[in-house]
Amino acid sequence: MRVCVLGANGQLGRALTAAHPGATALGRAELDITDADAVARFDFSGHDVVVNAAAYTAVDRAETEPAQAWAANALGPAHLAAAAGEHGFTLVQVSTEYVFDGTATGPMPVDQPLAPLGAYGASKAAGELAARAAPRHVVVRTSWVVGDGGNFVATMARLAADGVSPDVVDDQIGRPTFTGHLAAAVLALAGRGHGVYHVTNDGEPVSWCGLAREVFARYGRDPGDVRAVSTAEYGADKPHLARRPANSVLSLDRLAGAGLAVPDWREALAAHLGSGA
Repeated sequence: MRVCVLGANGQLGRALTAAHPGATALGRAELDITDADAVARFDFSGHDVVVNAAAYTAVDRAETEPAQAWAANALGPAHLAAAAGEHGFTLVQVSTEYVFDGTATGPMPVDQPLAPLGAYGASKAAGELAARAAPRHVVVRTSWVVGDGGNFVATMARLAADGVSPDVVDDQIGRPTFTGHLAAAVLALAGRGHGVYHVTNDGEPVSWCGLAREVFARYGRDPGDVRAVSTAEYGADKPHLARRPANSVLSLDRLAGAGLAVPDWREALAAHLGSGA
């Protein structure tokens, strides 16, 4: 399978190119997907699959920069879908739980109605719809991504090592997704799938506070050093422009139906932190 990875410099992009060493890896400098002419001119011949891991991910800043979020997350996939129609590749669009409003009481199925809460989620929802215009397409929704680089787990690990006791939100739940497992599932679905899938690590859902406490425990810190606060309490001192979904738990039923399994997030967390924790 000949693969092109867009957004190759991000956490998922790096994991995808590591999982498929022969992939063509393109960052924004090589191909800016917001530029319709550049996408139309690009020679995609020789590729069976194009994975779009490029995105505008600044959730709060999107509220004041909606045009930038829309260009990257909605127009970019539309340009790629047109190219897919011309060149015949399968377009894999990576999406997010932010396309939902988070009011569901259980894991959200793939056919849950789209109901984004803010500009970021709206742009990603539009990107999903645009990608579906490609004759062959796979949409992969994920959440709480953890890889090499800046992310929540890395921040909590640093705070744990530095002896800091943070306040962390305890009324938003989800499952972390480690990029190595996400990349493997994305590539497997690209080769044999069509449609919409959810990919996160498996296991019991957890709050951000619960996840932080797991990290602290791995560093020999008392989990109680992480103080549980509500979203409202946290926002009183650190206001967020964007509303966050309270429930980010994505159902993995369709993924299981495709014969794919992703390890429990606690096992993945232990492997990610390794012996250095």
